Amino acid sequence: MNPKGGKRKRDAWTPPRIGQRMIKTAVAVFICLAFYCFRGYRGEDMPTEAAITAIICMQPYVRDSREYALNRMTGTLIGAGWGLLFLLLAVLLPVLSANLYILYLFMSVGVLLSLYTSVALRKPDASSLAAIVFICVVIAFPEIEDPIRDAIDRVLGVMVGTAAAVGVNVFHLPRNRNKNLLFFVRTDDLAPDRFSPISPTVLFRLNSFCQDGAKICLVSRHAPAFLTSQLSAITLNLPMIVMDGAALYDANENRYLQTENIRETDSAVLMERLERMGLSYFLYTVHGAKTCIFHHGAYTARELDVLNRLRRSPYRSYLDEEIYEPGEIVCIKIIGAEADIDLLQKRLHTFLRGRRLRSSVQFQAVAPDISGLYIYSERATVRKAEHRILQLLQKKYPDLTPQELFLPSGYHSEHDAMLLMHQLHNRYAPIRFLRFPFRKRAAKKK
Repeated sequence: MNPKGGKRKRDAWTPPRIGQRMIKTAVAVFICLAFYCFRGYRGEDMPTEAAITAIICMQPYVRDSREYALNRMTGTLIGAGWGLLFLLLAVLLPVLSANLYILYLFMSVGVLLSLYTSVALRKPDASSLAAIVFICVVIAFPEIEDPIRDAIDRVLGVMVGTAAAVGVNVFHLPRNRNKNLLFFVRTDDLAPDRFSPISPTVLFRLNSFCQDGAKICLVSRHAPAFLTSQLSAITLNLPMIVMDGAALYDANENRYLQTENIRETDSAVLMERLERMGLSYFLYTVHGAKTCIFHHGAYTARELDVLNRLRRSPYRSYLDEEIYEPGEIVCIKIIGAEADIDLLQKRLHTFLRGRRLRSSVQFQAVAPDISGLYIYSERATVRKAEHRILQLLQKKYPDLTPQELFLPSGYHSEHDAMLLMHQLHNRYAPIRFLRFPFRKRAAKKK
């Protein structure tokens, strides 16, 4: 129900876009049909194995075209080999065709052998296609006049479909490079949490975009320790936004470029208030190129559990002595049970607002049912950090336009992160269609 008491309106349905995979699949099927049409096949005589194989083999991403084609061809040969052997045995042993149940039992055994052979040859990606090819070769038995010729024709059809799918899939349409776009990508959309590795495939795609000249700025709610170890193989051409917008960090030089620290008077009053409430807390400070973290108060069992896990990272410095400067505090963090942290945020809301501070609650992945209350300066926001990045780059690229990329439903699997990379690819390098000269001349006349 809406606030006015009426029924809630459904979201307007919008037709989905025709994806590149759909177009490529249709093109591959056309190539298969045209091939057999050229050979003189028509109507009911037209083989369907090639078109079916092309549809099955078409994939949204081709990580390694040669390996992909090799796997498909291997699966075709395995399935065809077992299929041909099955037909020869069926001809030599008429008992197989005498009872259809026995015939189909042996066909099922052939599927099992096709799958097992693919796995035994360390080609698991080819196993499904091997089974499909086997079924395509033997399914018409015993209505086959010449088993060997029929098997060869079906194998040829499968190989035509495989070649068409792989050939079309590796072909890239001409694209324009939008060098004047600045993309902000959140790390929450690349991995389930800060302690889980980003998929090597996603890292490879990110690196290829950066090397191609795409301007990509990663945005993280956490300190750079989450990214430093994973991004060592990537050449980022822009600084990262870290600590939920409180700092800019250059991963190539391993140093902070800018931080939005909490004012000394505000941090002093806040720490005094937390101590009166009997709460212990962590202080996140930036000293030189490192994130230094200090703890105040007596450790709780939950804090010790979290601390022992976080200490494993070589990119964080947890110190016991208070050797920081008051003006270096970037964040104050309190951890506890989810319900307690939510209640604490409500209790501190008015106080923080009066001190020009902001807070956010984040789930702590290292321990179940534990949340953290992070307190930053009011000026430390992702929006303002993005604006600073944009201002920094517009001196060299005055026409730069920012774009935020995100997963509307959040990260659930590596597939979601790859979809985000696909979205980035389409925006950074959209397909370039041919423009007719008369359009240009008409535009000039206007």
